[in-house]
Amino acid sequence: MWDAALWGLIQGLTEFLPISSSGHLVLVPAILDREGPDLATTAVLHLGTLAAVLVYFRTEVSGVVRMTPDGRRLLRVVAIGTLPAVVFGLTLRSQLERLNDTPRAVAIALFAAGIVLLLASRLSRGSAISADVSDRDAVAIGVGQALAVIPGVTRSGMTIAVGTARSLSLYEAARFAFLLGIPVIAGTGLLQLVELAGEEEGIRAETLVGVGVAAVVGYAAIAGLLRVIRKAGLGPFGIYCVVAGAVAFVLV
Repeated sequence: MWDAALWGLIQGLTEFLPISSSGHLVLVPAILDREGPDLATTAVLHLGTLAAVLVYFRTEVSGVVRMTPDGRRLLRVVAIGTLPAVVFGLTLRSQLERLNDTPRAVAIALFAAGIVLLLASRLSRGSAISADVSDRDAVAIGVGQALAVIPGVTRSGMTIAVGTARSLSLYEAARFAFLLGIPVIAGTGLLQLVELAGEEEGIRAETLVGVGVAAVVGYAAIAGLLRVIRKAGLGPFGIYCVVAGAVAFVLV
C-alpha cells in the first residue's frame, strides 16, 4: 500500500512537471532497489492525473462537451495533435515495454530530454495564446508529445518546448500541453484498466490508492507549474533532468 502511494505521488508530481513521470517510475524503484510498478499499473496511474487535468480545466472541457465554437476549435487541434502519439505508441509498444525494463536507457533519455529543455529555454518567448494554435502548430506540438512515449522523455516538457518554438507564450504552451495530454492519458489509462479488470487478480486496492494520490498531487502540480513557469521558464527543469539522468545512470 505504501509503495502504491509512493508511485501515485511520483506520477502525480512528475506527469505535469516537465521532468518525465515514466522515467521516474522506472528510475526511482531501480535506485531504491525495489520492484516498481509494471507498465500496466503505470498506465492506470495516469487515470489519477487524468482526473486532475479534467477538474483543473473543467471550463475548457465543458466547452468541448457542449460543442461551443471555442470547444469545437479546441477539439479539432487536440485531435490533430494527438495523432502522432497514437501512431508512435501503437507502432513501438513492444520496444517501449523493453525500455521500461532498462533503467540505464531511461536515464539516458532523461538526460537527453534535459538538454532539449535547456536549448528551448534559450528561445525567445512568444506571446501567442492557445486560441491561436493552428492545425500546423498542433501537428508540430503533437510530434513533440509523441517523443514522450519513450520512458524518460518528458511529455509536458517536449510539448511546451515545441509550443514556445511555435510562438506560444510559456504559460499558454503549458496550458495547451496539459489539454493536449488528455486523450493520450485517457487512452493509455483506460486501456490498461480494462486489461487489469480482466485478469484473475482484477484491480487491486493498492492500485486505486495510487490513482487517488496521483489525482490530488497532479492537481497541485498543474497549479504550481502554471504559476512558476512564467518566471522560471524551462531552464531549471532542464538542469534537473540533466543532473537526475546523469546520477541515475551511475546509480542504476
